[in-house]
Amino acid sequence: MTNALEFPFETLPAPGTMLHLGAGVQWLRMPLPFALDHINLWLLEDGAGVAIIDAGYGNSDTRALWERIFATLDRPVTRIVVTHAHPDHIGNAQWLSARFGVPVHITLGEYMWAHAVYDESAGYGVEAMLEFFCRHGFTNEQAAALRALGHAYLKGVPELPQEYLRLYDSDRLRIGAHDWQVIVGYGHASEHAALWCAPLNMLISGDMLLPRISTNVSTFSVTPQDDPVGRYTASLERFAALPADMLVLPSHGKPFRGAHARIQQLRAHHEERCADLLAALTHPMHAGDLLGTLFPRKLNAHELRFAMGEAIAHLNHLATRGVIHPVESPDGVLRFEKTSASRREPVQNL
Repeated sequence: MTNALEFPFETLPAPGTMLHLGAGVQWLRMPLPFALDHINLWLLEDGAGVAIIDAGYGNSDTRALWERIFATLDRPVTRIVVTHAHPDHIGNAQWLSARFGVPVHITLGEYMWAHAVYDESAGYGVEAMLEFFCRHGFTNEQAAALRALGHAYLKGVPELPQEYLRLYDSDRLRIGAHDWQVIVGYGHASEHAALWCAPLNMLISGDMLLPRISTNVSTFSVTPQDDPVGRYTASLERFAALPADMLVLPSHGKPFRGAHARIQQLRAHHEERCADLLAALTHPMHAGDLLGTLFPRKLNAHELRFAMGEAIAHLNHLATRGVIHPVESPDGVLRFEKTSASRREPVQNL
């Protein structure tokens, strides 16, 4: 329940403006062209300049807002830190890097993932995704709707850095007068970097810890048996070890306190989704059959991609726990069925 959370800042920063949160931290809010209509970005005082944390979606609207920000800054940009490589976070990273001649900090996993998706290489790409979804019960109509979107990543990421400064888990990144510890998490992204500052009692959580929505946790075609739900919930334990009263700066929604309560809510959310799938699995079914169980409303093509990935992820998680198992049907579609108690052993290598 979100009423367990405290939101200390009622005012939202207007587009193209900054809201000072104290301790040299500025909050920016940029628009997104989706149902999730905004992303939070952060400026941290960095000596004589400012460090940018996440870059926003790479389109002309966001860049125009950045220009309004730069017109009011009385100090240079020193670096860009990217929590992960989804378009709303990395979209303007190269543009900002080139504009100010400063480096981009990002993990290896996110840097390589971004380039693979951008180039549709190493098994990443629209057709590979559609083939994977069809194996899990996607209809021809659904596949056509996603194919019509084209290479959607390029719409928000017009260019990528060709060099970077690598972030490692547990690194301490000195920004201004404070150290920010890198906390790598999994499940939502390949190698997501959150930033924790103990002296300020602040966590820049990226998409790993959001106050009102659950971050997308999807299985991809290149890792078809992976269990991102398990990896995500395990990653939450690292944030649960931080102080209960820390201020969390999320990528979506308002800054909040109450991280421990929110972590419990997120754990419960994924358990509920698994329970719903188990209840619906009265006979062998594929992920396409079960989309309506997890997402009962009508989905547009953009939402359908994330919904299918998340449905497969939760089925894989149940398979990892040994309560269901996959069965390949004569039509080549992968279905899941409940595992009898007598043979309930965790599936290996998932």
